[in-house]
Amino acid sequence: MYNAEKRGKSQSWPSSKIFLLGQKHGYIGEFEYVDDHRAGKIVVELNGRLNKCGVISPRFDIGVKEIEPWTARLLPSRQFGYIGLTTSAGIMDHEEARRKNVG
Repeated sequence: MYNAEKRGKSQSWPSSKIFLLGQKHGYIGEFEYVDDHRAGKIVVELNGRLNKCGVISPRFDIGVKEIEPWTARLLPSRQFGYIGLTTSAGIMDHEEARRKNVG
């Protein structure tokens, strides 16, 4: 997604709920679901606000108390950027996870 954003293209990716998080914060525009009789694909409209996007591998289990050190380590500034978390309450950003007290 990061390479497509740099080139100014919109592409199709496998269907994922993480796109809802990017749309909620204004990093991507509208997206359209394309049924390919398998898992499905999404055609995403990129609007130029995405600076960097990445994956943390291997996956780490973090609790609510550990969210703050991880955001300080991964984000460039305290008020800039979001970390997407998969929790027992669904996919959400780090601020919402802290408000709901889930990790």
